[in-house]
Amino acid sequence: MLSYLHSFHAGNFADVLKHTILVHTLNYLTVKPKPVFYLDTHSGPGGFSLDSDEAQKNCEYRNGIGLLWEQTGLPESVNDYVECVKEFHRQHQSNSETLSHYPGSPWFAAHLLREYDRLSLCELHPREQQTLLSNFKHDRRIKIFNKDGFQSAIGAMPPKERRGLVLIDPPYEVKTDYDRVVEVLIQCHKRFATGTYAIWYPVVKRKQIEKMLDSIKNSGIRNIQVFELGLQADTEERGMTSSGMILVNPPWTLMQEMQTALPFLAEKLAGKAGVYSIRQLVEE
Repeated sequence: MLSYLHSFHAGNFADVLKHTILVHTLNYLTVKPKPVFYLDTHSGPGGFSLDSDEAQKNCEYRNGIGLLWEQTGLPESVNDYVECVKEFHRQHQSNSETLSHYPGSPWFAAHLLREYDRLSLCELHPREQQTLLSNFKHDRRIKIFNKDGFQSAIGAMPPKERRGLVLIDPPYEVKTDYDRVVEVLIQCHKRFATGTYAIWYPVVKRKQIEKMLDSIKNSGIRNIQVFELGLQADTEERGMTSSGMILVNPPWTLMQEMQTALPFLAEKLAGKAGVYSIRQLVEE
């Protein structure tokens, strides 16, 4: 299925969680001078106009990056993320301070990785893939594939750099994506056990999420952390109320940083209704 377009949701609270963790992880991986490989299984176009009809339909960014755009006194990891968004914004709308552009995961990675690092971006949607190609056509570090991102991730392991981050971020248009995520993680980890894996997921039905987490927990993979951020507690009456990130081999700094960032984000983005969770799913 190729109907999903992230432009309807760009910059929302789920992106805030995903990209705050992504930025922190990339910054951690680039402290050492050794090369890093980055793979994105579902890249999207790499950037979004928040003035587009799609983004304006529900204006989801207003309850996400919109509430952080002019905020001061941010936790370190949140500030690093917002500064990245501001840099992307300057590149696309240098004469305006009004929030109008938001980067996708590929841009964060391209921006934070170094000239000798390597990136593989996978995108099947024809329109999104063409935009992705256009956005990164001059970056020699990047290879873009019009292939199934799940299978591409397995085939790319282990990377020659022996250091890397795989972002597994499907739209979950079909229920089988939840099982496929677990299968792909297990297969990648068998080939590249020391790699860092980041899996994003939406919380629509809590039982479905717990089933997925139980499967990952029982896979034998060690050192797994789970972080969630939501605008309200679980409910069957609404769509996505929270989203989460599963990190395998996370930065050792991530847990402590999220203990500051997530309470702040829950309150800032949703007030008293905001929720978050932090847990070590499997010890090292």
